[in-house]
Amino acid sequence: MLVAHGAPAPILCCTARPTAMTTAVPEAAARLCDAIALASRGLVEREALVELVALAAVAGEHVLVIGPPGTAKSEAVRRASRALGGQYFEYLLGRFTEPGELFGPVDLRRLREGVIEVETAGMLPEAEVAFLDEVFLGSTAILNTLLTILNERTFRRGSTRRACPLRVCVGASNALPDDDALAPFADRFLVRAFLDPVADARLEDLLAGGWNLSASATTPIAAASMDDVDTLAVAARSLDLGPVRPALAHAIRLLRRAQVNLSDRRAVRVQRLVAAAAVLAGRTVATEEDLWPLLTAVPTREEQATARDALRDVLARSRNGALRAAAEDASAGPLARARRIATDADALLARGPDASAIELAGDPQVHPPDPREAFRLRVEGILREIDAGFAPGSVPAELVAVRPRLVAALATWA
Repeated sequence: MLVAHGAPAPILCCTARPTAMTTAVPEAAARLCDAIALASRGLVEREALVELVALAAVAGEHVLVIGPPGTAKSEAVRRASRALGGQYFEYLLGRFTEPGELFGPVDLRRLREGVIEVETAGMLPEAEVAFLDEVFLGSTAILNTLLTILNERTFRRGSTRRACPLRVCVGASNALPDDDALAPFADRFLVRAFLDPVADARLEDLLAGGWNLSASATTPIAAASMDDVDTLAVAARSLDLGPVRPALAHAIRLLRRAQVNLSDRRAVRVQRLVAAAAVLAGRTVATEEDLWPLLTAVPTREEQATARDALRDVLARSRNGALRAAAEDASAGPLARARRIATDADALLARGPDASAIELAGDPQVHPPDPREAFRLRVEGILREIDAGFAPGSVPAELVAVRPRLVAALATWA
């Protein structure tokens, strides 16, 4: 919809798509959760990101993903978009990106008449799910316009004013910006996800998933739709948060005591994530099991680690059968990773190099690597992951127990 400058603008909800309100909330949640599970299949250690995008879409919030290049950020977001079923827009920003590349070109016919109007068809103002890679590289003009879209769901440029149907925008960057001038823009991304490269122990899974990537890109995901997202969003907005609000306030006080300070805006808006988590879990009233999204609203990776320690008792009660990976990652974090590393180590030590040789051989015409060398490389990879991921004195008990066995296996098969 285009509105002439100075004309009264219609008040539109961000859920401009006609919504099938007769759809039962449990049925919408089941469809969306099935779609998320299918979208995550084959994504190694990125299942939580897909789930967080869906959670943010229901909550009406945005996600910022921080991680090095080549860590499947864009693939995870594309999968999430296909699961949500919305109109998708994706763009890689650069220093010289022009506003028209995101928002649409200026209508030249109207420009000759002295009126600036923008043709937004197929561009970001009409997207329901958006992914902006290297989001902080945008110019001031781009970021200011984006700020209005993210915060108000409104696009304004010249005489063009339109309500945006955007449910969730995912921004990606290699690092958080150092420039304080970018802080207000970055703060509009309530959910923060920090990614690492896939660990050595899961390289086979990574290679297999990457090999099948082109086939999965065209595979239909499920029958979820934006109508389902809107149904769940309405249910989340009407959810009773009264019973859980004292526990949420207590958790925020624990964060403040640990010198992790959420802005008032983030503290208020995190309630949307809690409500969305409860609805997706099939609850009609939020409980302490739904407080785990609070961790994702903590702005930096270091503060998230501190927050996880400060909220250990609170997060121990986290449960979400629909968003299992995201809830576990938020509540357990390093402990969940430690359990996964210990499981991988136990399985590798139980197989030994002989079993590895059979696994690597496959086709008899293919000459596999030396089984002992392959075994040693795997053991060394797990040891590196333990030593790089956990500071001395804070190594979880599971890894304290398995590390000497890994060292002994290296000595045995040297």
